[in-house]
Amino acid sequence: MKSTGVVRKIDELGRIVIPKELRRTLDIQVKDPIEIFTSENKVILQKYQADMACMITGEVLDENMAFGNGSIILSPEGMAIMKQELEMKLGLDSKEMQKAE
Repeated sequence: MKSTGVVRKIDELGRIVIPKELRRTLDIQVKDPIEIFTSENKVILQKYQADMACMITGEVLDENMAFGNGSIILSPEGMAIMKQELEMKLGLDSKEMQKAE
């Protein structure tokens, strides 16, 4: 865990403000859900990601599929984006990809 050097006080309602630059760096938007964890004497805040959320689009759909022993989750749109990027990066057109299947 890396220290940001930022210290904030908790207000009367138990709230803290996460600095704007940190929210921007971590892509935390207004109304984004945040998970709260505890570990020994630490409070850990983490941007909430639902199980089975697509790693590319963030969509949570019944059609999402798990790959790589469950470590990669993709929606149909995420799969299409991934396929297109793989074709571009590997220099393959879609006909060559179909032959490889």
